[in-house]
Amino acid sequence: MFPTSKSSLYDEYLDDYMSKIAMEHLPQDRPLWEIHIIKYPTKNAAGTLVFKLHHALGDGYSLMGALLSCLERADNPFLPFTLPSSKIRPKSIFNTKAFFKRSFPSIFSKVFDTISDFGWSMLKSSLVEDDVTPIRSCEDDIKLRKINISSVSFSMDRIKEVKSRLGVSTNDVIAGLIFFGIRLYMHQMNQDSSKNQSTALVLLNTRNIGGYKSVKEMVDIKNNNDGSAWGNQFAFLHVSIPKLSDKKYENPIEFIWEAHKEINRKKNSLATPLTGMILNMVKKLRGPEVGSYA
Repeated sequence: MFPTSKSSLYDEYLDDYMSKIAMEHLPQDRPLWEIHIIKYPTKNAAGTLVFKLHHALGDGYSLMGALLSCLERADNPFLPFTLPSSKIRPKSIFNTKAFFKRSFPSIFSKVFDTISDFGWSMLKSSLVEDDVTPIRSCEDDIKLRKINISSVSFSMDRIKEVKSRLGVSTNDVIAGLIFFGIRLYMHQMNQDSSKNQSTALVLLNTRNIGGYKSVKEMVDIKNNNDGSAWGNQFAFLHVSIPKLSDKKYENPIEFIWEAHKEINRKKNSLATPLTGMILNMVKKLRGPEVGSYA
């Protein structure tokens, strides 16, 4: 895969190698993980370490916790590795009249959004299909085609600038950029497809935690009632990708704002916890492997 002759950079060969291993199934007679050590320089690093893991092993929180548990503190390796924890301050509800006045409209809106989103997610998972587009071909050999891996770098300063300008979260800006990039690709491949119905399946962490837990803490069954247990704890959310109009094509900020409104409406519903409960039931009844594919 990598040439034996000396080359200054190996970015193209690394991409080809990543595409190759992405198409290969993990051996069933060995643990469902692989580590690839690539000692060839690229424009980003002197070498590359690739972790290939099966989702049945755990979700992103579990796997990142395992990775962080292998690290040591630079100041004192004998001290346990820690990360800052986020603590959410509970809102005061002593003003009962104002609380109910503010909450009742929100409750009705939440109930309506929950029923709508949960029903739509079930339909999208079983009956309703998106339009055929460059990102959804519906051809039989789609799983056998080569996977091309590419990356794009964004400046955090620019992301924060957009965040401050729109008054949204960093995740909203990043999600909007991803959706915008998808629509641009669709528009380039087929101009008509940029306005077709397309849906993104967003996986959301359902753990109610505020910081890092070590592997030892995650596998401690007696003391992990706070949602930090090892395994898969996530839910899926169907988010409609905003359509690319001429106005949004000229001004990406408009597109990011539309994506924010869609995501914000999804946040207002309880569809995500409901789907998380269903996935947990599937895992308990049919095992974690089936739950990771559900």
